[in-house]
Amino acid sequence: MNLKTLFNLYENYRMESPFIGTPVELYEPMRYIMELGGKRARPLLSIASALSAGGNIENALPIGHTMEVFHNFTLVHDDILDNARLRRGQPTVHEKWNTPTAILSGDNMLVKAFEYLLAYQGKQKDEILNMFTRTAREVCEGQQMDMEFSQLEDVTEESYLEMIRLKTAVLLGCCAYGGASSAGASHEKAKKYYTFAESLGLAFQLDDDWLDTFGDASKTGKKAGGDIEEGKKTWLYIKAKNKGLQIAQLYATNQSEDRIYHATKLFKNHGLDEELKRLSAFYADKAADILQNLAQMGDKTHYLVELAEMLGKRES
Repeated sequence: MNLKTLFNLYENYRMESPFIGTPVELYEPMRYIMELGGKRARPLLSIASALSAGGNIENALPIGHTMEVFHNFTLVHDDILDNARLRRGQPTVHEKWNTPTAILSGDNMLVKAFEYLLAYQGKQKDEILNMFTRTAREVCEGQQMDMEFSQLEDVTEESYLEMIRLKTAVLLGCCAYGGASSAGASHEKAKKYYTFAESLGLAFQLDDDWLDTFGDASKTGKKAGGDIEEGKKTWLYIKAKNKGLQIAQLYATNQSEDRIYHATKLFKNHGLDEELKRLSAFYADKAADILQNLAQMGDKTHYLVELAEMLGKRES
């Protein structure tokens, strides 16, 4: 078996458990968002962690599905908050239907995620449920922090890293923790899996910030400088401001293409592109070190190594 096999096993499991119910208008958007595709990194993390820790796919699949349903619930609501019109090249749920329907469908996906986990009959159910409940709260905290940053004049680097940890990385940690726990791993060992995936998530998000500004649009599929154009306070903006650079004035006095050009030039001139790459690599190395430690303990980490490599192969 390889990662592609695990991906197909999850997709088969997902398609065998479609959202069905009435009113149809509530459940159809739920099916729609789940069928838009994606890497399925979260269920793959759960399944790969379970296999690494000596568990089986049967117990890991419902854990992974819980995490994927929850993740897609957050996407539905995030798209509303961001007024996004497209998700993976297709209309967002609130665009295809309407905002009230999207809110209710998203809410029902959150309920369904808890239903799936409550129905789980494998090992360490209470531990997994407690971690998932904590993670669901933390993701909401991270989203609120992200929203508040746009209104704040000063945001520290530490606050930004905490925001992306809560908004993105903790759910990946929960996926790995849940998978390892379903294999009967102790809390201490499952926390190693959590920290591995959390570190991987931080590296992924920081690399995403780098690609948004410095990536090759022909490879990434996104316009370079999108975050700059929107005026987002990313790590690059925060670091520049904290270094005393005139980034706030630059954002205030330049629009669109001019802002992208001058901000990108400023970031590069002060080596922030390389500094951001080093920070991303720091977390990627931390994740790799944990995997190496788990392998030395006898865990079969090759699926997780393959998954980390897949997530690290970003088009520049």
